Amino acid sequence: MNFEKGIELYKAGKFEDALSVFNQLISDSEKSAELHLFRGRVLSRLGKTDEALIDFDLTVEIDPYNTNYISDRAVVLHLLKRDEEALIEFDRAANLDPKNPYRYSSRAYFKDRIGDLKGAIEDYEKAIELDPEDAVSFNNKGLVEEKLGYKERSKKSFDKADKLVGYQPSSQASNPSPADSKALDEKETFRTKEKLTPSYYLKIIGSIFKDSKTRKEFKEFILGVFKKK
Repeated sequence: MNFEKGIELYKAGKFEDALSVFNQLISDSEKSAELHLFRGRVLSRLGKTDEALIDFDLTVEIDPYNTNYISDRAVVLHLLKRDEEALIEFDRAANLDPKNPYRYSSRAYFKDRIGDLKGAIEDYEKAIELDPEDAVSFNNKGLVEEKLGYKERSKKSFDKADKLVGYQPSSQASNPSPADSKALDEKETFRTKEKLTPSYYLKIIGSIFKDSKTRKEFKEFILGVFKKK
């Protein structure tokens, strides 16, 4: 058994088989944050969130300053409705990685979900300050502003998001070009008010990590755990 096989099974949706591989790998080796990270993700996909948290606890124990591990753990705590603890972890990740806009946009999304709408706007504004080209943060700030009744502010946020993804209402003809159609599709995907769906959540974490492989793996993890909700 090897790590690559476990990942292959995990990505193929063969979670029980993947779990067997990671169980064996963990029993045969010294503590490895990466092994526990992926076993935690597998357990989450199987709906065993309490057991998954044990693995996420271990990842942070092994590498306590890894903000990616801390963020993973915060998500699982939120899934378990342990929101006070989740907020502590989101705060810790932001304090350790203050120049990373994702730390603020992810915490903003969490604050939106727990009803701290003004706090969510503050975090989205910080994320935008660090990354002025992040259409997702502009869009989601607009959604929160809309909830608070800030119509003019939300319109400005939505307009900025549309501009960043290349959507221009006045440019839409009866037969839009492929590029215009793509922009329109992106705009329609952005403008959703569902409180929680995998696709909506993934829009927030679109730039979670700079490494594309790590980003893809985390997206697959989130997509799976929210399918259980």
